[in-house]
This record gives sequence, C-alpha cells and structure tokens, in this order.
Amino acid sequence: MAGPGLRLATYNVEWFNALFDDAGHPLNDTHPSARYGITRDRQLTALRAVFAALDADGIMVIESPDTGSKRSTTRALERFAASAGLRARRAIIGYPSETEQEIAFLYDPDRLTVRHDPKGNPAPRHGSSDAPRFDTAFRYDLDADGVGEVIRFSKPPLELAVTHTTGTLRLIGVHAKSKAPHGARDDAELTRLAIDNRRKQLAQCLWLRQRVTAHIRAGDHVIVMGDLNDGPGLDEYEKLFGHSGVEVVLGPDDPPDLRLYDPHAQMAITQRLGVAPSTARFFIAPQNHWLDALLDFIMISPDLRARAAPVWRIWHPDDDPAIAANPTLRAALLDASDLSLIHISEPTRQAE
Repeated sequence: MAGPGLRLATYNVEWFNALFDDAGHPLNDTHPSARYGITRDRQLTALRAVFAALDADGIMVIESPDTGSKRSTTRALERFAASAGLRARRAIIGYPSETEQEIAFLYDPDRLTVRHDPKGNPAPRHGSSDAPRFDTAFRYDLDADGVGEVIRFSKPPLELAVTHTTGTLRLIGVHAKSKAPHGARDDAELTRLAIDNRRKQLAQCLWLRQRVTAHIRAGDHVIVMGDLNDGPGLDEYEKLFGHSGVEVVLGPDDPPDLRLYDPHAQMAITQRLGVAPSTARFFIAPQNHWLDALLDFIMISPDLRARAAPVWRIWHPDDDPAIAANPTLRAALLDASDLSLIHISEPTRQAE
C-alpha cells in the first residue's frame, strides 16, 4: 500500500494500443506485439509487473489505447488494471486525439477524486492567441513574417482537477508533437521540415505555458506531466530558436514565482556536457547504436515545491541502482516499453 503522500507517475507505453482487442480485452497470446522481438503476452506481463511495482496513486499514461467508434481507452485501461490487480484501477481521458494514441490518467479512486476540467475558450477556426481550449486552435507567428499560423494539438493535453488529502491539484497531461522531419526527399527539405516542425512544437509549448501561467497567477497548484518530445540540447535547431520547448514550458525567463520545476530538466539545462538523465531510448539503425534522450517530465509549480519535499525518480533499468539490483523489474522495464517512466512522491501536508 502507498503511504500518506501522493505518488504520481508519467509513463509513455510504446504500442499500448496494439495489446487490446476492440472490446478492450488484453491480447494474452504469443502473436508478435508491435515492439520488435516481443510477443503480446510477454509485453503485457512486463507491463503488469511495472505498473504493480510502481504502486502509484495516479499514472499519466501517454500513448494509451485508442478511443474511437469501436474502441475505448478507459475500458481497455480498466480491464488491464483489473488483470494486474492494480489499486489505480479507474481511467479517465479528455478530448480524444486524431491518432491511435490517447492521453489518459489511471488512478486509485479510493485516494483521488478526478474530473476532466478543461480551461480556455473555444477558438474560432482561424485560432486565438490567448490560451484557447486545447482541442481548438492557437494562432502564433511561427516564422516572424507578421502572419500568424494556426497551430493544433494532434493529442490535446488532458486537464484534470484532482482532489487528494493534500488539497486540490491541477494536472495537465501532455504529449507534444515530434520534431522528426518525416517525408523529406533531400537535405534541403529535411532542414526545412525540421525547422517547421520545431516551430510548431515550440508554439504548442507556448500555448501550454500560457495556460500554466494563468493557473499559477490564480493560485492553483499545478503539475505538468508527460512526454514533450523535446529537451534541452536535443538538437542543433535549439540554437536557432533560443530555447527548447521544455524550457518554454518551465518559464525560465519569467519571475521565479511563475516558473515550473523539474530537477531532471534543470540538470539538463545547466549541465550540457557530461552525463545527463534520460527517460527514453531509441535504436539508430544506420549508426547501429542506442540514443538516450530526456523526453518525459513532471513539472511542478513553486508552491508545491515549497510546501513539501517532493522526490523525483526515473525508473531507468541501467542508471537507477535499485532497479539495476532487481533483475525481474529491470527485465520487465526493458520488455514493457522504451524507458519512459518517472515518479514523484510528496509527503502529506494540507493545502492552505
């Protein structure tokens, strides 16, 4: 059982949707999963072990199973939770995405009261520059030509009001657009697409930052958690724009009382050389090696950082000594997904 503090996690589960049938039943068979070299029953077994070991009050599940005409994210996740015996057994989503990857929150209903609580006004078709609702459109001048472009989230952030003994929190689950320049036919187009995708990703982060600023100014306790597909020093285009998307969301140029905090992000920002934390791993075929990246974050508002003693931890099978010393959990993490798991524990203290 969890202690009196609040235990939250964010977990990007690779190809989670492919592990369920249309009725939301886990596919416990020996057919190949969408993960290379892993069967569906093996990946499900590994995921059950990881979620059970995590024993969190709430998990922001990035790349959750799809919601559509036949499929239901909440049905699939709740059946998965039942099969794993998890206390975090209730699921909630916000606006469904245009993809087969949803943002969902799996939580313990005995510990948390959770509701979808989106903010912002719906924007007109041409977008709004004032933090519109996340399932509509943001207008921003991406290329400084005096004309605002219309930006949309393919996966609208999930905004939740979460009540716990520590008080009421604003949780925002996010999966920002990748910067990968897909479809490039030559080097010039590769560069153009990479810059264009980077601008769009930064605009999404500016949109998110506007929402965060409004919450902090209103006195809300805010946590932004999920996969930003971006991080300090991740690519050469960061120099072109001055900040990574992660830094934009953190708000380093804002007054200290408006900035979010994540120690791993702070380490990456201040320590550009040497060993850096990572939450994801990708195999780069042409170079025949693995690339580690810091893509997943749990960012908290200054009031939450000040009123307790939060603890962040990346469940990395090689970098975390406790995980490395547990062969069963280490193997499960490697089978379950691409290392994208963080948790935060906050000792109990009543909100003022």
